[in-house]
Amino acid sequence: MSSIFSSILTGSFSVGQYLLCLLAAGLCGVIAALALGRESSATRSFLISLVVLPIIVTTVILMVNGNVGTGIAVAGAFSLVRFRSAAGKARDISAIFLVMTAGLACAAGYVAIALLFTLIASGVMLLLSLVPMRCDRFLALHITVPESLHFADAFDDLFEQYTKSRKLVKAKTSNMGSLYKLDYKIEMKDPAAVQEFLDALRCRNGNLEIAILNNNEEGEEL
Repeated sequence: MSSIFSSILTGSFSVGQYLLCLLAAGLCGVIAALALGRESSATRSFLISLVVLPIIVTTVILMVNGNVGTGIAVAGAFSLVRFRSAAGKARDISAIFLVMTAGLACAAGYVAIALLFTLIASGVMLLLSLVPMRCDRFLALHITVPESLHFADAFDDLFEQYTKSRKLVKAKTSNMGSLYKLDYKIEMKDPAAVQEFLDALRCRNGNLEIAILNNNEEGEEL
């Protein structure tokens, strides 16, 4: 039983062993992409990248194979990719680390461990996505107000009527100081009363722009 968790690579590797490592890495990527695609609104290009990334990592590590000079060159190339990339969401970065770990395990020849690890990690992601959490109830509220409106207490009565909790997380000027843009984190008393809440807010802010967004989709950067 323990033999399936041994490395299939011993010294130099053959074409068959290389293809087997690539197949296992690609399968790990597919499993991770299916798990992430089911529990989030990840883009198609990102899911495709999750499938391709472990295959690339496996090939790169196999090519290094103890060569110090090649290893330094690869590290430099990866650092350039990092600084050319925009910061992602915590969930997406976790998925990238998952498939990279699977790719490293496949490059070492531990294909069974890579597959088992990917199945367990993907299962944990799916399980946690089904568990209701308090942060899921929070929404991001963006309100634009004129500079003449004293926004510190302008909406207090509406917040008391429609929300369980609210917090001002950001305030900035816009349009050469003639407008303020306010960002709140709120929890609605009744999710069905969002339209009524928006109507009451726009009557208070002079019918300027207002938006309510899912807070979880907006702010998960590390």
